[in-house]
Amino acid sequence: MKPKEVYVEIQLLSKHGLSLRQIAAEVGCAVNTVRRHLALETVPRYERKVKRQTKLARFEEYLRERQKAAHPDTIPATVLYREIVASGYHGGMSQLRAFMRTLRPASPADPVVRFETAMGEQLQVDWVEFRKGSAPLHAFCATLGYSRASYVEFVSNMKVER
Repeated sequence: MKPKEVYVEIQLLSKHGLSLRQIAAEVGCAVNTVRRHLALETVPRYERKVKRQTKLARFEEYLRERQKAAHPDTIPATVLYREIVASGYHGGMSQLRAFMRTLRPASPADPVVRFETAMGEQLQVDWVEFRKGSAPLHAFCATLGYSRASYVEFVSNMKVER
C-alpha cells in the first residue's frame, strides 16, 4: 500500500472508533506508526533528505532574469534551451520545461457560472445503458432543471410505443 493510502485508512479506521492495536493489525504496521500518522495534521509528503544539485542549477538565475525582462510576454523554452546550451548546459529539455513552469504565474481560475431555470421551464432527459447482449438493461432518466428531482425507469429496450 502507498503511504498516502495508509494515512487515509488509519484516519478512517480511527474515526470508526477502532483502537490503535486494531488499526495496526488491520493496516499491517506497528502501533507507533499508527500513533505517528494520527498525530499528523495533513497527508505526509515524502521528499529526499539531501537535495541533489541539478544540471540546470547554474542557469536558474539567468533564466529568471530573462523571463523577468520579457514580462508580460514569455520566452519559449526552446529559445532559452538554445541560449543555455551555448553557455555550457548539458541537461535535457524536459528539465528546463519543468523549471520554466514554476516561473509562470498561475492563471486565474474561471468563475463558476450557474445556469438557473424557472420552475417548469426545463426537463433534461437521457438514456443509460447498463447491460448489452441477449438481456439488455437500459434506464430512462428525466431530471427537472429547477428542483433537480429525478425520475428513473428501467426498461429492456429503448423503443417508444405510439
